Amino acid sequence: MLKIWGRLNSINVQKVVWAAAELGLPFERIDAGMQFGVVDTPEYLAKNPNGLVPCVEDDGLVLWESNAIIRYLAAKHADRKPSLWPADPARRALADRWMDWQHTTLSPAINAAFVGLVRTPPEKRDQAAIDASIALYEQKSAILDAHLASHEWVGGDAFSMGDIPVGAVAHRWLNMPVTPQPRPHIERWYKAIRNRPAAGQALILPVT
Repeated sequence: MLKIWGRLNSINVQKVVWAAAELGLPFERIDAGMQFGVVDTPEYLAKNPNGLVPCVEDDGLVLWESNAIIRYLAAKHADRKPSLWPADPARRALADRWMDWQHTTLSPAINAAFVGLVRTPPEKRDQAAIDASIALYEQKSAILDAHLASHEWVGGDAFSMGDIPVGAVAHRWLNMPVTPQPRPHIERWYKAIRNRPAAGQALILPVT
């Protein structure tokens, strides 16, 4: 059985749990990180020397980095219906592109706002950093909204592995104490995501 180490309020753990649930895979999730500890133990560091979550073990393979895990699960179970792994290389590249964009662009944009507004007491917040983060996220969000104006899902006309990382960040943003700018195409896409039972297993509320 697939084992997933990580606390469910970690966005990177949410991504992996969501992918496993979409594929209908049985899995065991072990709380790890922050208040749960575990990640600084010799046993865990032997699996993931970064001391971060998530980390998975599947048929003897130990793997970390959430987007790599999603790609692995999607490819391994590509024959499942519906599939997260686009068979056409061009469509797969489109999904891949948005996964990389989430990691390099979207998540860094939201980080200071999330940490400041959700995980930092009001008296200790750096409002300038929060405001800059919100402005940067809105700039990047406009890119996604424009793309979704002509695509049902981030990778095209079918839900794929590409929607999971971007969708997890959008879920966090849309449930933070901010007033986001209207993004009708993201709102339509996010509503469709929330209607997916697998997403409901991973995208918890409130975001913490």
